[in-house]
Amino acid sequence: MRTLLAGLLIFISIAPSAGQESRDTVKVLQAITIRSYEADRPLLQVPASVGLIQQEDLLRFSNASLVPAVNTLPGIRMEERSPGSYRFSIRGSSLRSPFGVRNVKVYWNELPLTDAGGNTYLNQLDANSINQIEIIKGPGSSLYGAGTGGVLLLKSPEPINESALAGSFMTGSFGLTNYQLSFRQGNENSGHYVGYQHQQADGYREQTRMVRDQLNSTFRFTVSDKEELETAIFYTDLYYQTPGGLTLSEYEADPRQARPAAGPNPGAVTQQAAVSLRSFYTGVSHQYHFRKNLHNRTGVYGNFVQFENPSIRNYERRTEQNFGARSTTDWSLQLGSWNGKLIGGGEFMHGFSPIKTYQNLQGVPGSLQSDDEVRALQYNLFGQGELNKNAWLLTGGLSVNWVSYRLIRLSDVPPMPEEVDYTPVFTPRLAVLRKLNDVFSVHGNASWGFSPPTLAEVRPSNGVFNKDLQSEKGMQLELGAKGYFANRKFFIDASLYHFGFDETIVVRRDADGADYFVNAGATNQNGIEFLLHWQPSVSGSLSKLKIWSGLTLNDYIFKDYMKDNVSYSGNELTGVPRQIVTGGIDIELWQRLYGYFTINYTSSLPLDDANTVYAKGYTLLGFRIGYKASFVRDLPAEFFVGADNLLDETYSLGNDLNAAAGRYYNVAPGRNYFGGIRFALNVIRSK
Repeated sequence: MRTLLAGLLIFISIAPSAGQESRDTVKVLQAITIRSYEADRPLLQVPASVGLIQQEDLLRFSNASLVPAVNTLPGIRMEERSPGSYRFSIRGSSLRSPFGVRNVKVYWNELPLTDAGGNTYLNQLDANSINQIEIIKGPGSSLYGAGTGGVLLLKSPEPINESALAGSFMTGSFGLTNYQLSFRQGNENSGHYVGYQHQQADGYREQTRMVRDQLNSTFRFTVSDKEELETAIFYTDLYYQTPGGLTLSEYEADPRQARPAAGPNPGAVTQQAAVSLRSFYTGVSHQYHFRKNLHNRTGVYGNFVQFENPSIRNYERRTEQNFGARSTTDWSLQLGSWNGKLIGGGEFMHGFSPIKTYQNLQGVPGSLQSDDEVRALQYNLFGQGELNKNAWLLTGGLSVNWVSYRLIRLSDVPPMPEEVDYTPVFTPRLAVLRKLNDVFSVHGNASWGFSPPTLAEVRPSNGVFNKDLQSEKGMQLELGAKGYFANRKFFIDASLYHFGFDETIVVRRDADGADYFVNAGATNQNGIEFLLHWQPSVSGSLSKLKIWSGLTLNDYIFKDYMKDNVSYSGNELTGVPRQIVTGGIDIELWQRLYGYFTINYTSSLPLDDANTVYAKGYTLLGFRIGYKASFVRDLPAEFFVGADNLLDETYSLGNDLNAAAGRYYNVAPGRNYFGGIRFALNVIRSK
């Protein structure tokens, strides 16, 4: 931390002179307006650490997954246990996510994608259907409700002044096929996007076949000079097999095998372990401008999910029905020499899910083991105020959150209802930003987070309704700096933070392999994040050159943790690597031929709370080379080839933490290749 503080002071000292240099000597990147914390302002003017992924970042890799692009950002770790099975952590551990995305609030086109039980099926969305991702690092509870793990804001393509039929086709190693077709049409008053995506792969390991079809549509149109209406709809049909974790001896003998039979437990192939998910999501948002400085946005949504999961232990069927609403009103005002902005609103989420668990007879439901009906309810009220004068921006936010779960086990005679209501919690946030010039700013903030157990943690795979599990609570202190310097050739985004948790939730597994969760006392999470871009002036045949690098340093430890009368205090937090280094070079010649070259180094990480077993570190090298052509007028096309894991590393990306019988390892693909084409047809520019 002393090193980063010194670095921040150096950059702060040189930044004022940097802003006075000529703007014409370099190609200045367009300022991007982001929505995080309802900011509607450039990234450099937001007093928080926000990771940003745009189309150019996604196109450094294949179209098959968001994982490699997301993992270029400091402080972010996205894991893939098998194709289609994702986990996501922001400044933290995956301890709470044996599978799926938990304790991270996700929005799609500003409507909640996370359900009322705290779970997000991020695998519903194909990478081709996402145009931009904003990632708020640390608690966003002051404006986005319960949670300590951060916020994802996903945005679909938004066509403006164009009409185009576009598509792509890609094929690759291990039976990978990905293709998509979309129509985009838009002008100043309306915009429509509709797309179909298909992806399938046999997978690197045994029992890892995956097939996904998705149809999605967004529509925006102006009703009047005061009103705007938006719709967002998608349907996803997803199937992926789950190979199961391996022990170290199995991993070293044949990492591509699925989990074999062990004692009385059959293997993943015999049980046909897999997930089948069908999801229909629809949302409508209405914006109304009462007057120039008073604006409201209200959205409602519904999500219907059919979920089936034959696993090693059992066969689960769920029918999830979620609906909710979010409303935000902002009022801009003048307070003397200060510009002010007040934001207020609320969010409501309700979920109902019948869950039936059967004996798994080699992929076929057997005798009924349990029949549950579960209800989840979350709602919050929030407010935020801003004051802006000259180079200063002051922000204060506060929310109050209610969460409750209800369960009735119909298979019990007589059925006995269970319920848990978590005490309402206030979660404030204070932040300050100082612009040193037009292109450089520093910020500091303190944010409090409240994260109740998710429904999958209160009712885990062992089937026991755990009313004693307590909510995580924590406070994050952060200091950061971001902006351009050296004649705007360099961009830096640096931050350091301390995150203190109480009642940290961790996963355990019983002898049968079922998950359950306990509170592990307190943890301290200290980190440094550093992102640096260098994009010099270019000329001649070299039309673009960009060199970038990211650094994540984690010092995460259990502060107060006892298990079976053994103290784990001072141990490293399970599942968190100490260092991650990413980097790459983007080159473009003649505005047609390009090459993207990337590297990712991740250090070893502990696999159990006792720190007795570690997953080894790994280094990933990859590239994508392409050529942009236009064979006839208004028919642009792009041909590309690429590769991932060029060093053919054997590594586990989605480890099963604290796994029973030492089944920690889920191997990621070895060296693999891909290639394809992207094109657009009948492009007509609106006048």
